[in-house]
Amino acid sequence: MEQKRLVLDYCEYASLAEMPEAERAVMEHAIEATGRAYAPYSHFHVGAAVRLSDGTIVPGCNQENIAYPSGLCAERTALFSAGAQHPGKAVEMLAVVGRDAEGRLVEASPCGACRQVMAEWELRYGQKMVVLCYLGEGQIRRIEGVDKLLPFGFEAKV
Repeated sequence: MEQKRLVLDYCEYASLAEMPEAERAVMEHAIEATGRAYAPYSHFHVGAAVRLSDGTIVPGCNQENIAYPSGLCAERTALFSAGAQHPGKAVEMLAVVGRDAEGRLVEASPCGACRQVMAEWELRYGQKMVVLCYLGEGQIRRIEGVDKLLPFGFEAKV
């Protein structure tokens, strides 16, 4: 057996104000999208936003359903909406943020299903995306490439 090591490079911003304008705009759209989430069961409102290759920002939010798991995460809502409304556009950046039942912004990170969808989006357009995850207390994690979130993802051979 050969021992191997996985190293993940990422950076963190101390606040929204520290972010470059283009990244801050995507995160601000994600924060705004938390207000449109439908989360009557979990009370965890998630907002996401994607920035497309032409600069368009498309928001998304989680949509729960009593027939779990029929709802959909904010990240996939944003990605699928972008694909339907702006076909052929690569995603350059995706931001995600949570809001708890008391209305506070809290940490959020894409689930496994969202990570796999994001990985296929990168594969589909041949371009890595920057992922911004709100960490709480104003901090934001910046990750270049979904492979850092899903290091052993898979791709279909079609």
